[in-house]
Amino acid sequence: MQGTSTSWQKFSVAYEFPVCFTRTLFSPENPVFLETLCRLEPAKRHRLLIFVDSGVLDSNPKLPTDIEAYMQAHAEHLELVINPVAMPGGETIKSELHFIEQMQKVIVENHLDRHSFVIGIGGGALLDAVGLVAATSHRGIRHVRVPTTVLAQNDSGVGVKNGVNLFGQKNYIGSFTPPFAVLNDYDFIESLPKREKIAGMAEAVKVALIRDSKFYDWLELHAVDLAQFKTAEMRYMIERCAKLHMQQIGQGGDPFEAGSARPLDYGHWSAHRLETLTRYHLRHGEAVAIGIALDARYSVLCGLLDSGLENRVCLMLERIGFTLWHPALEMQAASGHLELLTGLTEFREHLGGELTITLLKALGEGIEVHTIDEALMENAIDWLKHRRPR
Repeated sequence: MQGTSTSWQKFSVAYEFPVCFTRTLFSPENPVFLETLCRLEPAKRHRLLIFVDSGVLDSNPKLPTDIEAYMQAHAEHLELVINPVAMPGGETIKSELHFIEQMQKVIVENHLDRHSFVIGIGGGALLDAVGLVAATSHRGIRHVRVPTTVLAQNDSGVGVKNGVNLFGQKNYIGSFTPPFAVLNDYDFIESLPKREKIAGMAEAVKVALIRDSKFYDWLELHAVDLAQFKTAEMRYMIERCAKLHMQQIGQGGDPFEAGSARPLDYGHWSAHRLETLTRYHLRHGEAVAIGIALDARYSVLCGLLDSGLENRVCLMLERIGFTLWHPALEMQAASGHLELLTGLTEFREHLGGELTITLLKALGEGIEVHTIDEALMENAIDWLKHRRPR
């Protein structure tokens, strides 16, 4: 058409952030926190606001005192604008939008600008919510994650996603916004309840199954050690898992998930639905473990994975401490259709594009498929039901 012109705007933005593993993060002698916040402007006095998971405070009552002592020791460079603000953890903070508004109000009242820091200390759910608050306040305030659970340290904490739930769907509202830094303190793991330690290991099994056969072999060999939470094995598992997630995000070619595939979500299409169906009685990692087992069996049924390997996967998960059955797997809608299978539709809608599910071709090698045979999946569910311990 005469008079029409098109110009193409094109640019790329390089991004990097440190992912540190340490101990006693808030000991005044540990320079990691200070050096991380000051790395771009070492001479400046930085203003920061801290939100802390209330469960972390219950398990670590000295944490506010330790933070205050750290700030006093480094007052030349760090200014805590208000005492650490406690927020609920778990799915509670992700399921009630007023918590987002509450945190944004604290930011406004304390006049944080885009060069200030919003720090989140807690599990993955709190980090998801605080990350969303930081990403949407002033169109982006520097955000530092301090993950305190196995799941957050080995998986969600090192990612680039933030989000909260709405309309019964996980992470319906969110953003792809990388953090300024991720600071992992192994000492937080020591104070976790047994159930939380176990739940976080599902993501290590997941990423090993789709990306690293040697790591999977290591997990099998050390399953009992991990079930006993032995320090050296736990630390290796967490750091190796985190690095595999970082490798996929940074080098997989689609860090903001613009395409249809999401390989790091192996086992997650059913896990997300199970969490919703159980009203989050199942922890995320517990639901992922079930999803891993279910999709391993389905991979065998559709001829992708050698028969018998699904039993290896299940036995290893059970040795770590997972239960691979929940009655929600066979809940039915009024139509007689399995409620779980609606998770396939929700999964596709959340990704966009065509349905893309990662299955197993081998232990350590994932493969993407675009259709799921519901009859075979029901067979896989039945298999899980009948192999569970009596």
